[in-house]
Amino acid sequence: MKHPVDVHVGKRIRHRRWMNGTTQQQLAEQVGIKFQQIQKYETGMNRVSASRLWDIASVLGVPVSFFFEGLDVQPPAEGQGSDIPGDILTDKEALELLRSYYAIPENQRRRLFDLARVLSEAA
Repeated sequence: MKHPVDVHVGKRIRHRRWMNGTTQQQLAEQVGIKFQQIQKYETGMNRVSASRLWDIASVLGVPVSFFFEGLDVQPPAEGQGSDIPGDILTDKEALELLRSYYAIPENQRRRLFDLARVLSEAA
């Protein structure tokens, strides 16, 4: 049975790999393993050892803590629903939006962020 933490870490690996535009094959080669192992990590089928997670974090340019972000977030209390999917990192449209957003120069990105916040408050 898959452990929820392994599934979460795997999703975070896939998310960061995808955001970097890195294939499973490329990541596997840089870490020194076969791409099938990356597939198993990303689905949570196999646990990632501490040393392997360290190597993956180094290749993907993030601290190891990145893979655990969001684990201690509690679901909204009853009556405080959200329009955001429970796991936004699996939504292809959301990931595409993030990739496009970070491709925008920082000063323009900040203005876009402010506009989005105003629009969401007005909705």
